[in-house]
Amino acid sequence: MNIFRLIGDLSHLLAIIILLRKIWKSRSCAGISGKSQLLFAIVYTSRYLDLLTVYVSMYNTLMKLVFIAASYATCYLIYLKFKATYDHNHDTFRIEFLLVPAVILALLINHDFMALEILWTFSIYLESVAILPQLFMVSKTGEAESITSHYLFALGSYRGLYILNWIYRYAMEDHYDLIAIVAGVVQTVLYCDFFYLYITKVLRGKKLQLPA
Repeated sequence: MNIFRLIGDLSHLLAIIILLRKIWKSRSCAGISGKSQLLFAIVYTSRYLDLLTVYVSMYNTLMKLVFIAASYATCYLIYLKFKATYDHNHDTFRIEFLLVPAVILALLINHDFMALEILWTFSIYLESVAILPQLFMVSKTGEAESITSHYLFALGSYRGLYILNWIYRYAMEDHYDLIAIVAGVVQTVLYCDFFYLYITKVLRGKKLQLPA
């Protein structure tokens, strides 16, 4: 544990809180991609199956349980409780184009050809692109509510902070995980255009608009 990972985890947690609060308070999931949230649920489920076999710390266990529970709670709100407000017409990204390559890569490029390791690797690859349906939806509608923008910024910050965490661990512990680093960099790059618009528009009180 180091300061970058801790702040990254808190940023991740903040993103989830922002999203759930937005949906619950407005009683609507308008502007939220159910497909991205479904992908995140798959990511956390496949990554944290080691809860059944490995204990690291109370903090580690609680955070994993929170992320799994929150991802399924979000899917429940979108697809069941507030499904009448879900924008099917704009949430049209073909997630099989993300799932299939992630499975193939996990089978071909991994640290160890064992079930839990392959599932962990699959989750790393999938998480790097899981936000694409949300970004595609925002681009398709041409704008994003400030709350949705705050959620995306917090989520992107989490990945950026994890890159600093990996740099710190390499410098201090001589430890690195190339699969996680490459996937994390890819994910952060996907947010770059959004980060620029967020800083120049949302923080100045303007409505975020993305090119279609």
